[in-house]
Amino acid sequence: MESKLMPYTKVLLCDTETPITIYQKLAGDKIGVLLESCEQPKGRYSFIAAEPSAILKFKGTKAVIEKRGQIMFKEGKMIDIAREFINDYRVENKTGIPFIGGLVGFVGYDAARLHESAPDAKPDELKLPDAHLLAITELVAYDHYTHNLTIIVLAKNSKKGRIYAEHRIEEIESKIKKPVSGDEVLIKTSADKIKTNMKKEEFISKAEKVKENIKDGNVLQTVLSIRVYMESTSHPFALYRKLRQVNPSAYLFYFNLGDYQVAGSSPEMLVELRNSNVSTCPIAGTRPRGKDEAEDLKLANELLNDKKERSEHIMLVDLGKSDMANISEPGTVTVAEFMKVKFYSYIMHLVSRIEGIKKKELDMFSVLCSFLPAGTLSGVPRIRAMEIIDELELSRRGIYGGAAGYFGFDGDMDMCIAIRTMIIRERNVILQAGAGIVADSVPEKEYDEINNKLKAMIKAVRDE
Repeated sequence: MESKLMPYTKVLLCDTETPITIYQKLAGDKIGVLLESCEQPKGRYSFIAAEPSAILKFKGTKAVIEKRGQIMFKEGKMIDIAREFINDYRVENKTGIPFIGGLVGFVGYDAARLHESAPDAKPDELKLPDAHLLAITELVAYDHYTHNLTIIVLAKNSKKGRIYAEHRIEEIESKIKKPVSGDEVLIKTSADKIKTNMKKEEFISKAEKVKENIKDGNVLQTVLSIRVYMESTSHPFALYRKLRQVNPSAYLFYFNLGDYQVAGSSPEMLVELRNSNVSTCPIAGTRPRGKDEAEDLKLANELLNDKKERSEHIMLVDLGKSDMANISEPGTVTVAEFMKVKFYSYIMHLVSRIEGIKKKELDMFSVLCSFLPAGTLSGVPRIRAMEIIDELELSRRGIYGGAAGYFGFDGDMDMCIAIRTMIIRERNVILQAGAGIVADSVPEKEYDEINNKLKAMIKAVRDE
């Protein structure tokens, strides 16, 4: 498709700056985004942006688009509205930088109901958008290899566009060169302020109901989750900074969306699209980390030889291959990595990588629909698992189990699964984690697995 914009860039040597300080200078407490990673090669760049060109909020089949002080109302499927919106921002990316502008934010678990015929009967406790995306046409790409940063402004390929872009680059550079004004405060939170929406006994009872459904042949696996509520007077960005410290992950992100913030440290890719190459990395199979390297290796070996964990992982790899085949050219789907143990701050996981080549007639939004919600966050088969989740969980999931990342204006996309993610609204912090229930699951152990997944987030909120 013909490009509507072009990238204007300026490279600066900034070895005294970090993505954190640049975010503080550009966004402060205003709407803004920060995308990071501690995994190579993904971790080469961090992306920082403020002052979005537009804000898109979706709820069911309704959308609100705020652009240049005007508010537009649209009705239809989220992907159709986003696809139409993005047409005015098309750009060709020859910079070598993976992201130069696009729609950044989240597409929640419940957004999948628009392309999957799943029930929608549960109350909407959080009352957040199903998807919330910021149109980013100005950003800073921080290169951790060279310690250079590239200021990128998208504008029209014209004299007027060039003058505008040069002016904006100058303004952004000026902000970066100023000192940080103040710092966010992280305040210790007492343990007695933690509440959940499901006690242990209730979770065990619901897990047994899942096992009954499995026994009856209704489903092979279902992911059952628990929501946790905490109170904190810490600055939201300070919570993100602590989270990235205690739980460094492949996907680190902070979205200040105005009246609430989202901070995440997800280990799991949902789907990535580069040119026509598509990747997904299902994670299934968990153990807590050991006290030392020897115990780590012992637990990793146990995990690799656990029949229940292996069969669950294989089942979800098969689902990932099926999802990939739906959007890939025939004969191009491969399993590039199979059942490798990866270590995180408090847990270890079994991880695989599936790759394919996208069908020419499809775009990134079609690709997303094939993978959302992830089988590792819903179950197998997906629709029946979603129905059981709707029967047993107490409210709509919201962001949890959805996707976070970006749809690039160049047609590329990188989305992680929204897990290990905090929603911060005023003094309230909301966390959520789940466990996959299969035929031979022990509900008490699945409950312990959820607590292990919550550990890093709770530690960040408590500032331990």
